[in-house]
Amino acid sequence: MVREIQQNELNQLLQLYTHLHEDSVPEESEHLKQTWQAIMQDSNHHIIVKIVDDQIVSSCVCVIIPNLTRGIRPYAFIENVVTHANYRGRGYAKECLNYAKEIAKQMNCYKMMLLTGAKEDATLNFYKSAGYNSADKTAFIQWLE
Repeated sequence: MVREIQQNELNQLLQLYTHLHEDSVPEESEHLKQTWQAIMQDSNHHIIVKIVDDQIVSSCVCVIIPNLTRGIRPYAFIENVVTHANYRGRGYAKECLNYAKEIAKQMNCYKMMLLTGAKEDATLNFYKSAGYNSADKTAFIQWLE
């Protein structure tokens, strides 16, 4: 089943993020609680999850960004695409991305975009097979301390 995350699934999501780029799960803190509440209350912030055997095994984030160009149509930004290492290669991340695409269509977005730090051909080919291309735009990143 693919759906949006539920309020009580934060810990499962944080565990899954250790398969992305996190070394550990953040300590429970007031900052974590406030951030989670802000995400859950933001109608433009969607965390999509794939559930297998009552566990979150894959996820992506889809943020809808209001926009004043392109006919005042919003666009969608995809981030934190991850699948648990034991469940990769089964199409679960693509299911999450397709769910995000449906949200973007419902919100009348004119485009979706994502960034990846991956350089491996398999990962890049996965994004291409999901309908993304790297030819239309050039991305620049500035990391802030």
